[in-house]
Amino acid sequence: MDLDVEEKSLVVYKALASDVRLSIIRLLSRKKMTVTELADKLKLSNTIVLMHLNKLYKANLISFEKLGHNKVAQIKVDNINIHFPHNVYSELEHYEVEIPIGQYTNFSVNPTCGLAGLNNYIGKVDEPAYFMAPERIDAGMIWWNEGFVEYQLPNYTEKDKKIEMMEFSMELGSEFPFSNNVWLSDITFYLNDIELGMWTSSGDFSDTRGIYTPKWLPDNVNQYGILKNIRITNEGCFLDGKPLSDVKLLDIRNNEATFVLRISVNKNARNNGGCTIFGKGFGNHDQDIKMKIFYK
Repeated sequence: MDLDVEEKSLVVYKALASDVRLSIIRLLSRKKMTVTELADKLKLSNTIVLMHLNKLYKANLISFEKLGHNKVAQIKVDNINIHFPHNVYSELEHYEVEIPIGQYTNFSVNPTCGLAGLNNYIGKVDEPAYFMAPERIDAGMIWWNEGFVEYQLPNYTEKDKKIEMMEFSMELGSEFPFSNNVWLSDITFYLNDIELGMWTSSGDFSDTRGIYTPKWLPDNVNQYGILKNIRITNEGCFLDGKPLSDVKLLDIRNNEATFVLRISVNKNARNNGGCTIFGKGFGNHDQDIKMKIFYK
């Protein structure tokens, strides 16, 4: 979820400004719960709990479903980004490119694997040959057990300019036949053949439907991932703001026409649990693979 400092975001800020509602979010992050179950945990009346739930619902932080005669609440958001009007990097020029997740230029994958579009699967699942199908460009979700996909992203930086920072963002998860909410996978990132570092995905999630997941996709398959942000600076490489590796901009070839981003589950990975990439129309973040280049 993306917020800013405009009035339309106030409903979310107000919904979060409550100890009780924060407790509800913590409880729902573990599992779906009925109003009565929440009331018992919080030692509050059903009426009071429902009032708090309705405020979270209006803020689009939770959703409801009917289970028999019970009203069941579930969490809808796993990340909130707040955008301030002041640009921290205002002294730098920048450009942004968004590459469809099906627009990879190289791959080597092993089953389980497959591609899905907005209306159906693309080709046959568990058949790597379909990763070369022309329709792959329309994929909104791709997955594989072991191997990699590579994307070429354009370098529009003029020769008299110097790159000061690079950012990449994408929604990722593990891969397990159908799904497995607790399934570790070591996913490694490379840029221009330089290893940036590794992130361990905690699962292949289907505990709740993805916000943008198409209706045709069954409930028991992977629904959403986690938005990961990689930043490369003159000081090092960072993942979600935390140090990932000592790789610096100087280590990356940046005078060529393209950047080559590889997302890989290596054969020798300690947790060889596959990878799923979610693009537009799937998961919890309506985006493909984004690259942002800051330069001066």
